[in-house]
Amino acid sequence: MTQKDIAREANVSVSTVSRVINNKGGNVASKEVRDRIWEIVRRTNYIPNDHAQKLRSGTVSEGNETPGSIECLFARTPFAAKDQFFSELARSVEVEALLMNYVLAYSFNAAALKNGSAMYSASDGGASGVVILGRCDKSTIAAIKKSIRNICCVGLNYFKPEYDQVICDGMEASKAAVNYLISLGHKKIGYIGEAMDEIRYVGYRNAMIENQLTTESRYVANVLQSYEGGYKGAKKLVACASDITAVFCANDITAVGAMRAFRDSGLSIPKDISVIGVDDIESSKYLAPPLTTIHIPIEEMGKFAAKILIDRIRGGHRTPVKLILPFHLEARDSCARLKPQGKA
Repeated sequence: MTQKDIAREANVSVSTVSRVINNKGGNVASKEVRDRIWEIVRRTNYIPNDHAQKLRSGTVSEGNETPGSIECLFARTPFAAKDQFFSELARSVEVEALLMNYVLAYSFNAAALKNGSAMYSASDGGASGVVILGRCDKSTIAAIKKSIRNICCVGLNYFKPEYDQVICDGMEASKAAVNYLISLGHKKIGYIGEAMDEIRYVGYRNAMIENQLTTESRYVANVLQSYEGGYKGAKKLVACASDITAVFCANDITAVGAMRAFRDSGLSIPKDISVIGVDDIESSKYLAPPLTTIHIPIEEMGKFAAKILIDRIRGGHRTPVKLILPFHLEARDSCARLKPQGKA
């Protein structure tokens, strides 16, 4: 399989295939085209043929030409395809690993660990390391360590200091989202998302408390962070907390469901209620209205996680690495300044 073969099957130019595979930014092709190319790459186990250049430059030896393999564990979501944040994160890991002559041989979720099928496939496939995507409990990591020694964790939560980790601080990102709503004059702010052991809920509460604002239980919709959860949560707030003027959703997927529910309830966004999320998944900018959100550097997180894991596999470092990446606000049209009562 060559890039020319991939281009022919994907019905694109060879140059487009090259730019996508070599990760030349997110705007080289549409998401549909990128997904089509990577589906072919994954199915055919294509490996970029850059080793001849490395051999000529003396940066790699003949014995290192065989590709290595790593894995991804979706620690929080059983269906990665339904969660754009984690699917985009895994894609970034896969792209960077491929450029370093490693293939993403297997992906699994925490539930698969319970019956042992995931670890059997891991050890049988000879994977040298695993990237853990999202918050992971002690028992899950313990199960992984029985078969795989090299681990790198990536997400919005901090992990134990003995593990390599790439983090964007989810609590501070959540506080930034809530503080933005407060800067627009909103004081009665709801929360939609998981509340138990969820760092984003902690960020919401801390921001409200620090600004001496009410955090009534009726303002909180404790639901799964999903399209369905967002819809149910918004409906609950409409019924139980109709005085709120803004909502912070724990992630963009939840916000999408919430926005649909608010519209179905006859509310206009942002005229009647402002909505903000966290993640800045690709589809967030194409919503109506475009979603205001906290941009998490998903692509960079995946790239650095792959680099750090493979460096550990190759013996490049032994001291655990903690890399913290910055976030920023993407102000779009789903939030508006609160108008004083009595004014249209």
